[in-house]
Amino acid sequence: MKKTMMDLNLTGKHVIIRCDFNVPMKDGKILDDTRIVESLDTIRYAVGQRAKVILMSHLGRIKEKNDLEKNSLTPVAIHLGDLLRLPIKFINRTRSEKLKEIINNMKEGEIILLENTRFEDLEGKKESSNDSELASYWASLGEVFINDAFGTIHRAHASNVGIGSRLPNAIGFLVEKEIDALSKLENPKRPYIVILGGSKVSDKIGVIKNLIEKADKMIIGGGMAFTFLKALGYNIGSSLLDTENIDFCKEILANYQEKIILPVDVKASIDTKEQSSSRNAKINELHSNEMGLDIGIETIDLFIKHLTNAKTVVWNGPLGMYEILKYSIGTEQILKYLTDHKIETILGGGDIVAASKKLGYKEKVSHASTGGGATLEYLEGKELPGLQVIDEK
Repeated sequence: MKKTMMDLNLTGKHVIIRCDFNVPMKDGKILDDTRIVESLDTIRYAVGQRAKVILMSHLGRIKEKNDLEKNSLTPVAIHLGDLLRLPIKFINRTRSEKLKEIINNMKEGEIILLENTRFEDLEGKKESSNDSELASYWASLGEVFINDAFGTIHRAHASNVGIGSRLPNAIGFLVEKEIDALSKLENPKRPYIVILGGSKVSDKIGVIKNLIEKADKMIIGGGMAFTFLKALGYNIGSSLLDTENIDFCKEILANYQEKIILPVDVKASIDTKEQSSSRNAKINELHSNEMGLDIGIETIDLFIKHLTNAKTVVWNGPLGMYEILKYSIGTEQILKYLTDHKIETILGGGDIVAASKKLGYKEKVSHASTGGGATLEYLEGKELPGLQVIDEK
């Protein structure tokens, strides 16, 4: 068991909290504040313990100078202050003498937010490569480190592994909640069903290899289903195809045919335009110029049939192009079935969480992960460096 922030004395101490404020933004406006909202309990607890709170996060990728302005955490600082109803002192630097002076003069319960940690990637990728000198500098700003950024816990960066290896440490409430939910999959209630969607097989190879033995069934939809269907010899028209992994799909189907559940029909169209006409087509009736953009009516019934007695479901990737309403029906119907029947359902980050939020089911499932990449690597059975570095109780 990893130490949680409740295991440490935070009172009067400079506490660095690595948050995940990597939120989608457009023209300086936050499009989805889920990750900010999920961090509030951890920040409030630290403030309530009279800690001197130093917040750190990345936002986007920094490859050139033009990336700096559009990836500043300024809008996050403003929105965070509104949510907490507390003043947030934003420092538009990742390191400076002024920053050290401000931190040295902090009062108990005060909160400051540093600028985007990946600004340090502009010259030499110092954040992303866990640069020792940068990690030591950031660690010198605090006395305790709390990792509450599940979205980057699978990365060894200066702002998580670097600081964490140099200070007394613990996980925050968000990371604790994520790990508690995912750990249920180590000994799941059965039947245990895995649902995989999204576009590419290549993104899910590790998950398929790790979970195919553990799961009772593996339901596959979304764009990645067509590579499996192609492996079976079907004409998939102009549907998404991961050509490099057809042989992998053939191998999985040969060895685990009884476990893999694939679509039997799809919602098809000649393009992805919302106004274009579409039709329900069996998988052996796709025209060469048509692509499958959602699972079909019979497939929804088939998937529900295999979910009827399920006790645990983990789901990564939507079953269709949910961004367009008429291609969100498959994803919506399966979400509805799982939540109506109160089946333990863990949504594994990324697009399926976004889909569940858009369709009104995010608050109804058992757990919706904030970290797509981190969840995938956990499901692949990989070690998570940002968690490894945290002390045991």
